[in-house]
Amino acid sequence: QLQASGGGLVQAGGSLRVSCAASGRTSSTFTMGWFRQAPGKEREFVAAIRRSGGASAYAESVKGRFLISRDNAKTMVYLQMNSLKPEDTADYYCAFTNGHVIISALSSEGSYDYWGQGTLVTVSS
Repeated sequence: QLQASGGGLVQAGGSLRVSCAASGRTSSTFTMGWFRQAPGKEREFVAAIRRSGGASAYAESVKGRFLISRDNAKTMVYLQMNSLKPEDTADYYCAFTNGHVIISALSSEGSYDYWGQGTLVTVSS
């Protein structure tokens, strides 16, 4: 089970952090990621991180602005979002798999087995 939190309303240029906690049986090689879906658009990859080694990946649109991190002991993942833009407005979904995902597949929805409920991030201009 995944529980996402931390969404809200922020002005453009501001910052926000969303969190996701995984519960249940987790392995030592889990991978967690964030995807987002804006109104009228398809869901897209944002960022992901592996427990093992901490390898991460980001969508080009958020590189340099967003930072994904993890707390292995708590099986949590965080997404620190800085310099937010109105186009970052979306429902943000966390995703989880107990498997070790190769870096090139971190951005693929099919790499993940479990999904949390969305947390809404709204960036006003």
